[in-house]
Amino acid sequence: MIKLHTVAAAVVSLGLIGAPVAAVAQTGAPPPTEIAPASLPDVPRNQTLNLAWGVSASSSIGTTNPWVLPGYTHQEGNNLLFEPLMYFGIYKNEFIPWLADSMEYTNDDFTALEIKLNPMAKWSDGEPVTGDDVVYTFEGQQKYETLPYHTQFADLVDTITATDEYTVEVTFKQPAPRFKFEVLTEKFDTGIPIVPEHWMSQQEDPTKAPGLDEIPHSGPYNIVAWNTNQKILDLRDDWWAVEAGRIEQPAVKRVVVVNILNQPIDTVAQRLVNNEFDSSVDMRAQIIGNILQQNPEIQSWTGTESPYGYLDWWPNSLWMNTQLEPYSDVRVRKAISLAINRDLINEVLYEGAEIATIYPFPLYPNLQAFADSPEVKAEEEKYSPWTFDPDQSAALMEEAGFTRSGDGLWEKDGRTLDATIQAFESIHGDIAPVLAEMLRQAGFDSNVNFGTDAYQNMVDGKAGFYLFGHGASLFDPFEALNLFHGKYSSAIGSSAGNNRFSRYANAEYDALLDDIQSLDSDDPKFIEGAAKALGIYWRDVIDVPVIQWLHRIPYNNHYWTNWPSASNEGMGINGAFWAHTGMLVITGLQPSDN
Repeated sequence: MIKLHTVAAAVVSLGLIGAPVAAVAQTGAPPPTEIAPASLPDVPRNQTLNLAWGVSASSSIGTTNPWVLPGYTHQEGNNLLFEPLMYFGIYKNEFIPWLADSMEYTNDDFTALEIKLNPMAKWSDGEPVTGDDVVYTFEGQQKYETLPYHTQFADLVDTITATDEYTVEVTFKQPAPRFKFEVLTEKFDTGIPIVPEHWMSQQEDPTKAPGLDEIPHSGPYNIVAWNTNQKILDLRDDWWAVEAGRIEQPAVKRVVVVNILNQPIDTVAQRLVNNEFDSSVDMRAQIIGNILQQNPEIQSWTGTESPYGYLDWWPNSLWMNTQLEPYSDVRVRKAISLAINRDLINEVLYEGAEIATIYPFPLYPNLQAFADSPEVKAEEEKYSPWTFDPDQSAALMEEAGFTRSGDGLWEKDGRTLDATIQAFESIHGDIAPVLAEMLRQAGFDSNVNFGTDAYQNMVDGKAGFYLFGHGASLFDPFEALNLFHGKYSSAIGSSAGNNRFSRYANAEYDALLDDIQSLDSDDPKFIEGAAKALGIYWRDVIDVPVIQWLHRIPYNNHYWTNWPSASNEGMGINGAFWAHTGMLVITGLQPSDN
């Protein structure tokens, strides 16, 4: 039930699709083009963290209010301003208390949740973070349709009550076992930050008030300068979390987020090699491999060894419009899946690392346990989604009425099947051509479109395939499976939202999801129902899963050490400094000897 705008936000940040319209202040005045103090204090390079990202690509300069352009601003450094009730350490499978000391369901049917705040938490203006802030944040999600979790709050939440200064009780209209994790906990690009009631409530429209230097925040840094080239944040010496014992005093005194959207990737790579950057947006394997060879102080998540990256929450599939002929024919979709050699993908692209997948969700600890369950293994044995079999693929295409043209391509009624792969060169430059070649060898008229219209073609449901991820499940499979619920199926002629490109609808499938949505993921009935739904996903080939997604991020140890990695578990968080948990990455860094 998660509001899935955040994958698009990541795509925007890479400059792949058009940025949203910038917000303007309530006065009607245009937003500032620059925040430039008369002078900035000098901070030594060995106390400064330089990060290569896409500043100002997806929000107006000066917009710090997370209710303005929600879901985008945290990726440009605002994750250092606003904090959640809790974070989640995905690799340790643990909640990390933050503004809240505890957040627990108080009954067995998951209809009541109690939140107890840390009484030492404070806003940057010295005011305490209280239950009033939490209530205001939640009620705002209920009230304002532009906020990312409006649907979840409007559909599920019954009452929101501050029972004392630091305690909030939430009751639900129906069992909501995933609300604590999916909505209230920050991880990767999901979850909500708490906002200051005493400032927000004074705004005429809090969803349009940019914030600038006015809005109090609870996080460790202040924005001190900002233009189209960079954003600069300096450490607060009064950050509550240090005194409260949540974390040690951060060693990074200044964070500089540098806009690299108009810089060639080779330039960014060279600046990393030259120790100008301490980390950057993730890169393809060949590029990061070259960086590691040129500078021994730079590491990846897996050190200097392939595959260089950590498992992200965005497993990629070849999606297609299941309402559009001939993709509406399950035999055609099955034939496409049978043409994909996942073993070869692992061998060619990932040097044997097991990255290819048959699942619409990433195999994090709890999801791996679900995938290994007897119920899921029985469905997998029944439908064999991993199978690569060109002969069986050809038989299905012939059964669907296709014949080979003189060029050996599948055609029907004089037209070849359009197997164009819509994709993004910056992130799919390695995998998309490999998939296109596999499809061509199986007789599909396939090529790759890396054009600026690729994303819009996905949204519009055009003919062909869409190489895109499933930004949904992190803990249990429900959110990924729920992407294909019929209530989200968009008719041809209308736009399909992110992760809803298949436009699939099936009453049998919907009934399974409706039956398990109120059950905890440990409930045997949930596992049984979710496994059956996954079986239908494979049976109907709703989309064709291809690879789990990796973030290959270079980490430079010349000035800073203690980067998250496979050998440095820390809090069990991923290593993306731009994600919600990026605040924990940055504040956990330690200075090197340089």
